[in-house]
Amino acid sequence: MGIPKLQIALDHNDLEHALSDAVKVGHIVDIIEVGTILCLQEGQKAISCLRSLFPDKLMVADTKCADAGGTVAKNVADAGADFMTVICCATIPTMEAAKKEVKELQVELYGDWTFEQAQQWLDIGVKQAIYHQSRDALLSGETWGEKDLNKVKKLIDMGFNVSVTGGLDVGTLSLFEGIDVYTFITGRGISGAAEPEKAAQAFKDEIQRIWGE
Repeated sequence: MGIPKLQIALDHNDLEHALSDAVKVGHIVDIIEVGTILCLQEGQKAISCLRSLFPDKLMVADTKCADAGGTVAKNVADAGADFMTVICCATIPTMEAAKKEVKELQVELYGDWTFEQAQQWLDIGVKQAIYHQSRDALLSGETWGEKDLNKVKKLIDMGFNVSVTGGLDVGTLSLFEGIDVYTFITGRGISGAAEPEKAAQAFKDEIQRIWGE
């Protein structure tokens, strides 16, 4: 079992604030994500600016692409992204087209996806899945529970590298102890903290404590 990575999700409305937070924590986190909102607001400029600041970091374009997979993937890859996300309801041809243009494709799991669909993603060579508690679900009162953990475990057993995201804080990490999580993704858990650098380091320290022993 490896040590999970830590990913900062920059879901900012403007590039200036995204860059400000990225500079504070980029040396601590393992992966930098150009979040969906930032992708919509600033597009390729956000990716290329962050890539120029962090040439050696893994970078994700969280496009949640549903169509035009090849075009979207080529655009974000040209700007400097390593990974790109597609929404789980995207068609297999959309995923296949996107997969040709980026180093790795990640499927974001929302709504009523099935494990039969997940096997189809594996069959075309998609190895990463993101298990998601959405912002809207969390605001409506949903929390992480045993049903979520069981789905994460099953996806891992199938062969996926599974990242988890949605309302994570340092205390949430212990719920996943003993599970081979690929990446913990947090946005407001770091950027919304009074001291983002200290918050990012606290995540890293707790990940090391649980999985590094």
